[in-house]
Amino acid sequence: MRARVELPGGGTIEIDDGLLDAPRATLASARPAAPVRLAYAAAHVVMRDGYEAIPHSPEHPGSPEELAEWIDWEATRGIRAHLDARGFGIAEALDTAQRFSIGWTNALRLIEECGALQLTNGFIAGAGVDHLEEVRSKTSIVDGVVLQARTIQAAGGDAILLPLAWLPRSGASEADYVEVYGAIIAELDGPLAVHWLGAMFLPELAGYFPGDSFTRIMALDPEKVRAAKLSLLDAEREVRLRRELAARDQVMLTGDDFHFAHLILGGDATSTSPAVPEVSGTTHFGERAVATGDFSHALLGVLDCIAEPASIALQLLARGDGAGYLALMEPCEALGRAVFEPPTAHYKAGLAFLAWLNGLQPNAMLVNHEERTRDRDHYLRVTELAARAGALRDAKLAARRLREWLA
Repeated sequence: MRARVELPGGGTIEIDDGLLDAPRATLASARPAAPVRLAYAAAHVVMRDGYEAIPHSPEHPGSPEELAEWIDWEATRGIRAHLDARGFGIAEALDTAQRFSIGWTNALRLIEECGALQLTNGFIAGAGVDHLEEVRSKTSIVDGVVLQARTIQAAGGDAILLPLAWLPRSGASEADYVEVYGAIIAELDGPLAVHWLGAMFLPELAGYFPGDSFTRIMALDPEKVRAAKLSLLDAEREVRLRRELAARDQVMLTGDDFHFAHLILGGDATSTSPAVPEVSGTTHFGERAVATGDFSHALLGVLDCIAEPASIALQLLARGDGAGYLALMEPCEALGRAVFEPPTAHYKAGLAFLAWLNGLQPNAMLVNHEERTRDRDHYLRVTELAARAGALRDAKLAARRLREWLA
């Protein structure tokens, strides 16, 4: 079906929920193919109706206890089930879930709820030290991360080591980073992943992994540390580092919401060819077999809002159809650039808005009303790009909600 929304002041947004019909038909007539990319979708948190009256804001945030009362746990679980049903693992309790705002008590509930869902594609979750009132030493950091990682593993998930803001805040050296991460890794069972989050997402992480600390940490115990997630929005650096990882049989999980289409396809960062790089073999991430080659796997917040087209694109890629993959993923990448435009840290607003348009949640609110950090033009631009990408699955519903919002 198609729907048209007239915009105040002129212009229209055209929504066609049949854009994915042709590639779906192609897949229906093709032979089954095993996935060739590991893909985790970082999922956001949904708030209950009535939260609009609560005067929280990024500048005046609610306490974790207050926020817990307003999280819509049922709808939040529904987002995860929706993503899992489309073939994605869940990346839980990361920045997309506003981890640095909700606190450990709420993050722990997200992790336990995720485990209870018994997801077909599993989950990975962030281990940090936000349960501590104060970090006083390297030892307290190591013990804190180990506690959270073991909690995640006990819930049935894998652990990704979150960036530790205490290190840059305390002026830690390259050797300090290697010492702290080395002590954490020594205490834990694998598989583990390491998260490198850029300052565009969290300013206090400027200068993270000084010198060669990242490479040295990833080389400490490759049998335990199986992957790295890069959220630096720097495609050339990612390609260089993933080739370093591949030499140690480790994999790169791209967190680059600007360049993910070609990073996942593979090859040089500047390549626009639809040629699919060969799978050179397989490695493992825990009990899961993972294809290896000159390409990135994925752990992306943008997958939260492009699950429908991205799922089909990855199935086409598994059948060697690079052109079909790019035809779907390049419009998704254009949407990602809008959702994650500066100030990048507020990208969750676009994810929640599109989930609301798609009928996945009853409102478009976020923790501490982060949805109010984006303006009307941003939301309209995101909606138009989502429509072009086939990311709006019910034209009638999306158009009705958009008209209500405009009114």
